[in-house]
Amino acid sequence: MDGDELRAFREQWKKEIGRTSIIQQSGVENITKGSHEKFTHENTKNRYFVDQQYDTVHSGKRKEWVSESHGSSCFSEERRRSAPKETEGGASSDPLAVQPSVDQRKAKDQPEYVSIAEDLLDGKTSPLRDRIQVERTRRKRQFDIVTSVNRRTTTQERPPCKVTRGETLIDRLIEDLNEINDIPFFDVELPYELALKIFQYLGRAELGRCAQVSKAWKTLAEDELLWYRLCLQEGYLVGASVSDSPCWKGTLRDCRDTEGNLRYNWKNRIGAISHLQYELGKVLCDVGSSEHHVIAGYTSGDVRLWDTLNWDSGASYLRPSHVTLGVDPRPHVSQAKVNGTVAAAAYEDGLVDVWSTESGQEPIHHYQHLQRVHAVALGSEGAAVATASGTLVRVDCPVDKGYWRTLTQAELPKPVESLLLVPERQGAPLVVASAGETVHLLRPEQDPSVLHSVYGHPITCLDISPSQAALGVKSCGWAMNDGGNKIQVYSLETGQSEVSVGNSAGDFTCVNLRDSPAHLLVCGNKDRRVRVFDLRGGGSPVASLYAHHLGVTAVQADDWKIVSGGGEGLVCVWEMRMGAKLWEMHNRHPVRHVRFSHGTLVTANIPDEKSPRGACITDDDLTAHRRHRGVICLYDFSVDTAAPDHVLPICRSNYAESSGYNYNIGLAVPYDAISRAQASS
Repeated sequence: MDGDELRAFREQWKKEIGRTSIIQQSGVENITKGSHEKFTHENTKNRYFVDQQYDTVHSGKRKEWVSESHGSSCFSEERRRSAPKETEGGASSDPLAVQPSVDQRKAKDQPEYVSIAEDLLDGKTSPLRDRIQVERTRRKRQFDIVTSVNRRTTTQERPPCKVTRGETLIDRLIEDLNEINDIPFFDVELPYELALKIFQYLGRAELGRCAQVSKAWKTLAEDELLWYRLCLQEGYLVGASVSDSPCWKGTLRDCRDTEGNLRYNWKNRIGAISHLQYELGKVLCDVGSSEHHVIAGYTSGDVRLWDTLNWDSGASYLRPSHVTLGVDPRPHVSQAKVNGTVAAAAYEDGLVDVWSTESGQEPIHHYQHLQRVHAVALGSEGAAVATASGTLVRVDCPVDKGYWRTLTQAELPKPVESLLLVPERQGAPLVVASAGETVHLLRPEQDPSVLHSVYGHPITCLDISPSQAALGVKSCGWAMNDGGNKIQVYSLETGQSEVSVGNSAGDFTCVNLRDSPAHLLVCGNKDRRVRVFDLRGGGSPVASLYAHHLGVTAVQADDWKIVSGGGEGLVCVWEMRMGAKLWEMHNRHPVRHVRFSHGTLVTANIPDEKSPRGACITDDDLTAHRRHRGVICLYDFSVDTAAPDHVLPICRSNYAESSGYNYNIGLAVPYDAISRAQASS
């Protein structure tokens, strides 16, 4: 079968080659009859000046031929019959014939390059430019002749094909293939790779406009590599490769639609709200969260870990180490932190337990402090754990073989109040600790260094990013005349102050630099305001919002919204550009933890009183009343509200539904329809 197809293909090529040769012969004959050219196509390529001399000599003859009323063929026949014969010396006996001059005969005998040089010396124009123009005119005339011959000789309608001298069917095939790889840019054809290099500087709107120019531009504007780069530039699917999606243009469109829906749900408080509760834990002590995990410690000594991606597994019970199993009553949990790798909890008696978020339950490491642990810090990645008890700071990290060892253990002059690990740091961990009015930097196998210290100006809040540290400084006495309390921003590499912002009369209670957009810093103050500063500008805030009447306790911001928590129990969501409050939620106790990601929000209302009086009906009841326990709320704004599972079963009805308040839930009562039917009867 393959041999028959190959044989038929060869026969088709032979027919096309034969037809092409016939068309070329017909075109040459028409050119000879119509214009009486005496030079063939092979002799006209490199004989520009000879052709020009020939046209000059016979210009009188052309005028004589045009003036005749008879056809060119009859005139040529009579001309040949009546033409006088040349003499023996080579001269014609016709007195009207123009005899060539001595210079013309000399030009014929000279090489071509000598003639070109003499013409240039005489002041003539560039022969290359004239030759290009003559060649264009000749090709256009030949194309018109071949097209007219093709229309007369064939009965089938075919598009005109451009036939050039010496062109074969294989050359035509290669030319057709090159048309796919050449992109027309107005009057220039560029290679596909070069055109793609130009198009990579265009955005989504520009690529859409270019796709409407032509089919070639549409193919180029929808190249997968262009849309893959746009997807990464806008922050979607970071780390993906080009082969991960069959259509990156559609992937970018879906990502933008999802982001638009999420923003709409954020602004209108549309989503699912879950309360992370543990009834036997008594009163909530501390809460920590990461991207997909939430950890909570209780006064009963229990520690719970929730995986927000796998709700079916429920809350994982993290067992304490064997040291506290026989202790009754068990000590309260003072600190609880979690990241993507490990979870850590510290107790009132100074014990520290570390669990793996993958294996869970049994601790993988534990150690003991002599005093109560005041601060626990984890990095954004890795398994390094830093704790502070009194004036002692300790950093533990696992080695390659799985064993844990102490990297840093240092004594500071004053008790440590806050402790942080620098995120996304390669190599040994860097610890930032604040003690009184001094901020220390602790590196492994080195003595602590001082980053900031001003006598009589204590540190009220602290936060860090991979390259900077922001700390709230309280001004006292005569320093209040210098603008009030401020936030100092230091560089962790140089240890020098970069910028100082804020001039508030109240103390700064919280600051967020790690999760804020680039060059922005958001902070809360006791003067009830939330402020956003641009570190590239001056000290005036970009936004200042009157938020909480009992002071701001927690805050976080991204490029368009701000989430803040206050001492009165309110969680407020603000639109940064307009400075307007979108919505708020209230619970009984102060908000001590706020963290949101792309589509989720975790808030924790932790009571200040860990052993409330009158919480129980009898003294033998081991459980605290619900209003004294505290609450952890998880808001999921990525839930598809159009899905049937999102609507409660009691709200699914075929009756006329009335819209709910702000939760986009349709409420319907069947008895309303029955009562209306009875009233109408």
